[in-house]
Amino acid sequence: MKVLAFYLPQFHEIEENNKWWGKGFTEWTNVKKATPLFKNHYQPRVPMNANYYNLLDKETLEWQASLAEKYHVDGFCFYHYWFNGKRLLDKPAELLLENTDINLPFMFAWANEPWTRSWDGSHRDVIMPQDYGNEEDWLEHFNYLKPFFEDERYMKHNGKPVFLLYRSASFERCADWINYWRELAKKTSFGDIHFVTMLTSFSRDERKLNFDAAVNFEPMCTFGHSMGGVSALPRKVFTRIKQISNEKLQTKFAEQVLSYQAVWNKILEKDFSRTVYPGAFVDWDNTARKKNKYLVMRGSSPEVFKQNLEKLYDKSQSAETPYLFINAWNEWAEGTYLEPDEKHGYAYLEAIKDVVAKNKS
Repeated sequence: MKVLAFYLPQFHEIEENNKWWGKGFTEWTNVKKATPLFKNHYQPRVPMNANYYNLLDKETLEWQASLAEKYHVDGFCFYHYWFNGKRLLDKPAELLLENTDINLPFMFAWANEPWTRSWDGSHRDVIMPQDYGNEEDWLEHFNYLKPFFEDERYMKHNGKPVFLLYRSASFERCADWINYWRELAKKTSFGDIHFVTMLTSFSRDERKLNFDAAVNFEPMCTFGHSMGGVSALPRKVFTRIKQISNEKLQTKFAEQVLSYQAVWNKILEKDFSRTVYPGAFVDWDNTARKKNKYLVMRGSSPEVFKQNLEKLYDKSQSAETPYLFINAWNEWAEGTYLEPDEKHGYAYLEAIKDVVAKNKS
């Protein structure tokens, strides 16, 4: 079983972000300006040795690749942004493609949502709309990705490049697109594509689509569908309480409702298989990114993460699941990252190394 980590490529400047958010904006901008909202709230998150890296530097990719190899993370799943021919945040992956000496297995997840100012995938205040186009655009998209798919480091399932789609329900002609790409793939060295749909907090797509597998994108898949009373309504209430209440009430509400272990308990109840892939998450605190409707989970630590990951890993192996996806390698503004920080050092990476080593011994 391969352990994979989702990977955010927004740690470098792009023209569009400079226009939308201000000159010099990267994901680090949000991370640095975060402030604690209640007692013992771990903000701001600071990378070890203040390593606010730039993903346009080859040395950064080399460092990340060496860390992943050392701590038994088998590959990264890069978020891929394509808007009817318009690409965003594409340079880190292109830099990796150009430098074949960097030993970093990877795959793509198409984050096929419009970009908004609220960062929540909604259609309010859209700054980059998502238009799926037709076969002409699909061909251009396929041809752009083909060199990546053919790269020996691109992760393949039975010889087919693995490609994730974030939200199929918003793609009206999703079935046609999948079939079209499969036809194009027949004329290539890889012959087909292993399509994986992501199960998120959004409503499930009830259509019968030609995906090969599904992955639970955690913690939002579980938080959005499996938590019973801990659902979208309390988050709205929390936002209102935040606006009108004092610090003591905020903290009490957060501790009562948003439990790290409660979400993990639900994750561990799920069934997995060769075509239903498990998801794990390191932590969750997106107050650095969200001004409202934010979510903080309490009770996380490297030790608790390790205990849960070990149970998930064992269950997944028993189900002969080929992949386990972790959210995330570097989602610093959402508080879920494996990279070392000033508080925990390499502890989360050490947890993965220990769990994988134990199961391979």
